[in-house]
Amino acid sequence: MQLVRQKEESIMKRRRPGQAEQGQGGTGGARGYLRRRPGYAVLAALLVAAVGSGCAAGTDSRTDAGAGQGAKALAGQPGAQAGNAGAAGTRAAQAEKARLAQAARAVAAKRWGLASTPLAVPVAPAVKPHITTRKGFEVEGGDDSLPPVFTTVPTDKKIVFLTMDDGDDKDPELLRMMSDLNIPYSAFLSDYLVRDDYGYFKDAQARGVTINNHTLNHRYLPGLSYDEQKQEICDQQDILQKQYGERPRLFRPPYGNYNGDTLRIAKSCGITAVPLWSEEAFPDHMEWREEDQDLHPGDIILTHFRGKKDWKGSMPDMIRAVMKVITDKGYAVARLEDYV
Repeated sequence: MQLVRQKEESIMKRRRPGQAEQGQGGTGGARGYLRRRPGYAVLAALLVAAVGSGCAAGTDSRTDAGAGQGAKALAGQPGAQAGNAGAAGTRAAQAEKARLAQAARAVAAKRWGLASTPLAVPVAPAVKPHITTRKGFEVEGGDDSLPPVFTTVPTDKKIVFLTMDDGDDKDPELLRMMSDLNIPYSAFLSDYLVRDDYGYFKDAQARGVTINNHTLNHRYLPGLSYDEQKQEICDQQDILQKQYGERPRLFRPPYGNYNGDTLRIAKSCGITAVPLWSEEAFPDHMEWREEDQDLHPGDIILTHFRGKKDWKGSMPDMIRAVMKVITDKGYAVARLEDYV
């Protein structure tokens, strides 16, 4: 009997290493053992999942190196699958968010009397395009160190940019309309027209509008001395920073007129770019810079904070008109500062 017991103990000792190998994902006899005991296969799968979860949460510094390597091996493929599933889930969530946003936009478009729903804007680029001065818009003695002057942003996307100048008409309906429709636009303000109600543009800023420089008094800059131009541009920078908490990067000279002094002064005051425009929008028509009288990817559209005292219509009328042109031609309105 003692001999039998010794043989049984010897057999048990030989089996224990095999069982340990099974727990670590071993091969050979371990696989056969799992096939014979399907309940252990389920348990092993749960352990693998637990190890994978442990890796995601971080490993204990007290874990031995061998166990850490085993965890990495077990978590490798399942982790990649989980990552793919997570990315797919994120994309699905983003797509659903975009769908709901467009549905809300469609309701707003109907409420505000637009001919059709504005198109969804593509995702902004991770890296902004390199912008240079448009040919023929250079100044004498100018170089690449000066802020570029341009009418179109280089892009192959069917997007345009909406900009509004001056600041005379302060229609609260415009603010509500643009917020409801989620249409981005950039403001270029002249102080003599906005100083009676800085709060209107603070409201616009709170709704996502970027405040930019259009001089103090909207004067013809090339006809001014260096010091006069500096006052018009740099003093407006100071006022806008004080009123709106940010120093503008973008500057638009009144009437689109400038010279070398204008750009050098603008640069000294913190300006990095001078966007002009390719088209101008009114409530009853469009004016075109290019001979083909058409929109192009990256075009900048100019309009103004004006109303019925200057136009044949209100600012919401102007938005309805320009958005019909933009949407009918298959374009979306993007945020200028995302590209410049």
